Amino acid sequence: MPNGSCAVVFAILLIIGSAGCLSNQSPQPTPQPTSLITALPTRESPVSTIKPADMALQLSDVPADYMLKERSDRIYPEMSQLSRDLGWRQGYSVTFYRLNLEKFDMTGLRQSIDLYPLGNMNKVFDMATDAMISRANGTVTVYEMPLYRIGDKSIAYKTENTSIPYSLPVYTILFIKKDVFEELEMGGTTTDYETLKAVAGIAADKIP
Repeated sequence: MPNGSCAVVFAILLIIGSAGCLSNQSPQPTPQPTSLITALPTRESPVSTIKPADMALQLSDVPADYMLKERSDRIYPEMSQLSRDLGWRQGYSVTFYRLNLEKFDMTGLRQSIDLYPLGNMNKVFDMATDAMISRANGTVTVYEMPLYRIGDKSIAYKTENTSIPYSLPVYTILFIKKDVFEELEMGGTTTDYETLKAVAGIAADKIP
């Protein structure tokens, strides 16, 4: 075969071989767009979402030697005119006590819960602190106690009647959280401010 013809045949064979190799390659899949699902953050309610009774302390929230004395809704007629003017809506109260006759011990722990319009909460807090301070007179002393923050704003007081020998102190913690105002008070023969602070923290955590 002439050299020119050999070159042509050789070129044809190369082309056929290349075509066969290309035809055996699998086609590459077309990339599909990935759909992204973004979880929307849950928006926390600016106000409480349960009834005051459901935010009240339970026996399991206080020391084991306390007993339940009273539970009750707070009603409109028993609220002060100032509370009504500030938009009081509803409330609840619960009282526990500890009694040990052998040790002459009787101590009470009271919680009150009140709901107001969110925009009035600072006024409610100021009203309550003013009422506490106004108890001070020639025989009654009111001291502000150290307190870590509970809820959105909080304050604590110790009240004593210095005219009475062996006066029994009363400890009070006030705090607001969202649209809830709470007052916790402990008084009696054996008071424990540390316990009251711990219970107040539990009470604040019950407000959703």
